[in-house]
Formats: sequence, structure tokens, C-alpha cells
Amino acid sequence: MTLPQHFIKQTKALLQDEYTAFEKALLETPPTSIRVNNKMDYRPEGDSVSWCHNAYYLPERPLFTSDPLFHAGVYYVQEASSMFLSQVVSQYLQESQTVLDLCAAPGGKSTLLLQFLPQDCLLVSNEMNRQRSHILDENIAKWGNPNVMVTNNNADDFSSIKGFFDAIVVDAPCSGEGMFRKDKQAIAEWSEQNVQICAERQRKILADVWDALKPNGILVYSTCTYNRKENEENVEWLCDEFEAEILPINLNANTDIVVTDFGYRFFQHRTKGEGFFISVVRKNENTSSVKKLKQDFKKGIKFVSTNDIPFKMSEKYAFKFVNDENHIRAYIEHHFERFMYLNSKLKCIDSGLLVAEIKGKDYIPSAQLALSKALDTESVERAELDYKTAISYLKRESIELSHSSVGFVLVQYKQQSLGWVKNIGTRSNNLYPTNWRIRMNL
Repeated sequence: MTLPQHFIKQTKALLQDEYTAFEKALLETPPTSIRVNNKMDYRPEGDSVSWCHNAYYLPERPLFTSDPLFHAGVYYVQEASSMFLSQVVSQYLQESQTVLDLCAAPGGKSTLLLQFLPQDCLLVSNEMNRQRSHILDENIAKWGNPNVMVTNNNADDFSSIKGFFDAIVVDAPCSGEGMFRKDKQAIAEWSEQNVQICAERQRKILADVWDALKPNGILVYSTCTYNRKENEENVEWLCDEFEAEILPINLNANTDIVVTDFGYRFFQHRTKGEGFFISVVRKNENTSSVKKLKQDFKKGIKFVSTNDIPFKMSEKYAFKFVNDENHIRAYIEHHFERFMYLNSKLKCIDSGLLVAEIKGKDYIPSAQLALSKALDTESVERAELDYKTAISYLKRESIELSHSSVGFVLVQYKQQSLGWVKNIGTRSNNLYPTNWRIRMNL
């Protein structure tokens, strides 16, 4: 591995006597880590990630594409250092009702937020890049929480939603120094100039989204890079420019995390994970500029009675159902007005839970519904698939369900839902989304 000379110089200044150990660690094989959903009692072989509950290091990297449980959203493959966000959530966000994950794709931090935030919290999971926003949407759907909307907006699009969010997470696009061990392309693209461009872009993102944060709200800033320009200097600028207050994070027993003047650092030679920086600030403003939500949300909305929905929902959730151009969507009742307000302000990729599409007299159940924690799976017909058939289904091939009734059937693997088929007796129509299908030869 040939590192840029200026990168070596700046990192030696940061690490001093530890630099040799750091450079040696960059030559080691990166650890593989996953975070387990609460969809099933699943405990893989491997050590726990000390700073994140239900997260594990795997002894070796498997082919995740070949595991139906991965496609079912039973776990998410996430870099371990970035899972430290769970500590921030447990220490500062347990009273939050509205949270924005601004730079969310491919979905690691959003699924973590859904896992550790209060169940009744509304998460807006945003991605600025249109193509990546659809990857984000797929991963959010597979995680299965209904209290989320996926959007495709720039940071300055949120400036008009003044004081809406209790907390905002900004995992900012960066120069990627912390990923050098995993991504050789990041080394090739690194330059002093790019670091400066990233730092300036990060400040603009922070400034653009700041007004959307409530007074006394929490902003979490993170990068996967080392240099002070993109990290401490940006946080210091934020505190000076907006009179924000830096907040401490309790590291508990994780003493190998480096504490700096404006945040916390993860280095590969100290912690089992990739390079990472995180900081937490509070917005110190006494006066609120929060815009009141419009009250007349019923105008133009086609509400659907619960009795008209042919799928039973879990009693854990209270929903309002809406017919949106023959697409039935379910919204957490507690957040319904917030959902409608955001729908009118943002470019929504997905909002609430897509339950079904109405075609003629049929209610065709969605893939989201199949994977959702809100579906009462006991109320629908299910078919358990063996491994080979599950893979065929995930490739969107036709499968035979000779022992199932005619109609819509929820197919499962190890009692974990994968999706729907419409069984017509001699064969079945595979309803797995085309853009989700496995393309690899297995």
C-alpha cells in the first residue's frame, strides 16, 4: 500500500509515536461486522462489538448474497466503528420524536437509528444522490420499521422546515481516509485539494441544514476520515458560527477511542474497525422559529377504513390508511400530520408503509408489507421454503407451492418473510421486486 506523502505527514502529526502501529494496521485484513435486527433471535458465531448491542464481528467474510436471512433484513452488514452512533442515541436521543439522517445511503446509520431510537420516533432518511436513494429505500424496507420516510433532497431543501427536528445526524461526504484499508480507490483519489473541497462542502451542508434543527436540538456530525480540517476544525467552526455547545460522550469501557478537543476518533491500530470521527453538539437557542404545521391535512386525502384493508396489522402500531393513486399507505397515527407536512415539503421516495396496490378488485400486497414488523404474519397464508427454493425465489424465478391455497402467499425462510407470490395452483407468480433480485450465479 503506497500512501500519499502529505497524508503520511498529516497523520504522523496526529499520531506521533503511534504512526508506525497505525500504518502496520492498514496492511491487515479489515474485520467484518454485522448488526442484528430484532426480527428473530439470531446470534452469529463471533465476538460482540463492545460499543453496540446486538452487533458482532464475524470470523470471516461470507458471501452475504447467498444468505436468504440477509435479504430478509435479519441483519445489516455495517462497519463496526460507525456503530458507535448507538452510544450517542442511548445517551442523547431517547426523548426524540423527529430525527433526520441527512446523508443516509446505503442505510447503515438509518437502520441503526430505527433500532435504537424510541419506537414512536419518526425518522426521515434522506439521500442527496438520486440513484443511491433507491438503494437506501430497499435497505430501509428490509429493516421493516413503519415509522420512517425516505427522501431525496439536498441539505438546503430542509432550510424551510425550520425547527422541525429534535436531532439531525450528518454523516458527511468526506475524503475517505478512514477507508483506505478497505477501498484502494480512496487512496488513488486522495489529495490535499480534495480534503479542502470536502471540508468546505461539509460546512455548507451543516449551515444549510442548521435551521431545521429545533432550539436545544442535537446534531451528530461524523466522517470516515482523519484530518482535522474535515473533523475538529469543522466542529469548532460550527460551535463558533452558530454558538453551538459541544457535548461529551460517555465511552464507558471503550478506552481505546481517542478523545480530542472537538470529538472522538477511531484508529485501526487501536479499535477493531475502520477510521471514524464523531462529535455531538447542542443548538443553544432560547427562541423558537418552528413553523406550525398546516392543520387542514384532510383536504384532498382519501382515507381508507381499516375494515377495507385485507391485511391485518400488528396491535403494536396504530395506523391511518390513505389511498394514494390506488396505492394504500399506512402512516403511524401519532405522526400522521408530520408525515403529511413533510410529503408537501420534500421529494419523497417512500413515505410510511406501502401496504398494497389496488388493481381492479385485487389488493396486491407490497414487498414492504411482507418485510414489515407491522404485518400480523399469523393472519396470512405462509409457505416455508427450503434453501434452494428460497434462492430461486430471490432470483425472481417461478417456484411451485403445491400445498398452498390459491391466492397471495407469504413465503418465508426459517420463518423469516422474504416476499409474496400469487399462487395459481400449477405454478405461482413471483412478486419479488425486479430491482431487488439476486443477479449473481449461485
